[in-house]
Amino acid sequence: MFSFVQRHLSRLLIPFTDIFLFTIGPKEGWQVYSSAQDTDGRCICTVVAPEQNLCSRDAKGRQLRQLLEKVQNMSQSIEVLNLRTQRDFQYVMKMENQMKGLQTTLRQIEDDRKTIITRNFQELKNKMDELQPLIPVLEQYKTDAQLISSFKEEIRNLSMVLTAIQEEMGAYDYDELYQRVLRLDSRLHNCMGKLTCGKLMKLTGPVTIKTSGTRFGAWLTDPQASRRNNRVWYMDSYTNSKIVREYKTMDDFVANVVSRTYNLPFKWEGTGHVAYNGSLYYNKYQSNIIVKYSFETGRVLAQRALEYAGFHNTYPYSWGGYSDIDVMADELGMWVVYATNQNAGNIVIAQMDPDTLELQKTWNTEYSRRNAGESFMICGTLYITNSHLTGAKVYYSYSTKTSSYEYTDIPFHNQYFHISMLAYNARERALYGWNNGHQVLFNVTLFHVIKTQDDS
Repeated sequence: MFSFVQRHLSRLLIPFTDIFLFTIGPKEGWQVYSSAQDTDGRCICTVVAPEQNLCSRDAKGRQLRQLLEKVQNMSQSIEVLNLRTQRDFQYVMKMENQMKGLQTTLRQIEDDRKTIITRNFQELKNKMDELQPLIPVLEQYKTDAQLISSFKEEIRNLSMVLTAIQEEMGAYDYDELYQRVLRLDSRLHNCMGKLTCGKLMKLTGPVTIKTSGTRFGAWLTDPQASRRNNRVWYMDSYTNSKIVREYKTMDDFVANVVSRTYNLPFKWEGTGHVAYNGSLYYNKYQSNIIVKYSFETGRVLAQRALEYAGFHNTYPYSWGGYSDIDVMADELGMWVVYATNQNAGNIVIAQMDPDTLELQKTWNTEYSRRNAGESFMICGTLYITNSHLTGAKVYYSYSTKTSSYEYTDIPFHNQYFHISMLAYNARERALYGWNNGHQVLFNVTLFHVIKTQDDS
């Protein structure tokens, strides 16, 4: 259930003030860190996802048992001290009663000294003088008794907590714990289903998943697949190849355990490929044609040319590599990003039907494709970096919802100095990257508004 990529993502999740962040301070578990309302009265929350490795049960269990034994030893020692104190306390209480009786008698004697002989009066006075120093001792014993009682209560509570934790850890085997984690994960994703689309606020990381292949390439997972399906596809180089390697899990990908190899009917160009709902979408070599290839049947399901789209290094990203046409997917569906002569070589965004590859709507931006390092779609907004080299940042965004753009300043760490692929995965809420022969992941921090029953 919890894939290698999810374990890495959990290390990346960092809370951002008054935003909903999927994911998790790493060791607290799923928690709501803060909540607020925006100007429209909508609820805004901060949530941190937990670290996935929760099964270091043996070591923690042993530490809990040792701690519990120490607490029990402390409890026994305090009990002995309590018995001794109670015994002395009873003796002092007895003396206190005697003192009270003598004080009463003394007052009577002092009221009527003529009726009592001087000798008896002096004897009683001496006894009072002997008992007088016991008064501060009595007060001290009272204080000590209260302190010991408080200690006993704290020890009792701590013992109950530790015993409960120990019993809980011992009561569940791995399968039962795993099922509890699955239920928690299911509840979390039900919560995520209430999220509206968000605006990119921050990129953190990267986490290096693997180092392999040439300087350029692409690696993909399917955002439409079920969470039990964690297949990874690997496409080394930007041209002159038709070989796609498949790995059943992210762990297999890291270990280089190939489960299947596909020999595509056409070579690809660039690195702007996407896996979506069981199919591979890519730009056919030396053409402006998009190909849809089924992983299940090994057949081409559809092909379509992008009218006026430049190809084969006519309008590539700044790093070149025949990266003229970039196919993308996000929460709203499938997109293709390219450039045309009609738009003066500036970027064109088109929403694409995943079945027929027909373009449903297009938007012309004013950002030169040759000046872009890479780009990716999140919630219908195209984000463009200003370079593929060190110092790059997300510099420009274009919203298809409002048909408007804005300049941004969102830095990200180009750890290996040359980015040749960035692709957003809506299922994982992460940005996949190919960074100079390293396959990396960036965590995506979005501003989210949670839908409530009061929202229209």
